[in-house]
Amino acid sequence: QVQLVESGGGLVQAGGSLRLSCAASGRTFRNYAMAWFRQAPGKEREFVARISGGGTTTYYSDSVKGRFTISRDNAKNTVTLQMNSLKPEDTAVYFCAAGNLAGSRYDYWGQGTQVTVSS
Repeated sequence: QVQLVESGGGLVQAGGSLRLSCAASGRTFRNYAMAWFRQAPGKEREFVARISGGGTTTYYSDSVKGRFTISRDNAKNTVTLQMNSLKPEDTAVYFCAAGNLAGSRYDYWGQGTQVTVSS
């Protein structure tokens, strides 16, 4: 069982930056791929970024590539999403998720943190 708690959301102007963090419980953190998803009002949840268990491989959606960076610290059981050059369309609730190492299934989710980007 893994419990995830996100933090770091807030209100920022377009062009600004925010850093989201996700703290995970459990002693097997490195056995999970970690990812960030987001859901904007009236839209389906969408994939944002993923990082492998060892932190050596990352994937990004085309909409955030070059602006967002995902990283993890397995010693501290944390995963971070650094978001730069934010746009109003990045406004959403952001969720942290833990899944299998292939990244094909996510079994554990955080409660979400709101990110609002004003124009």
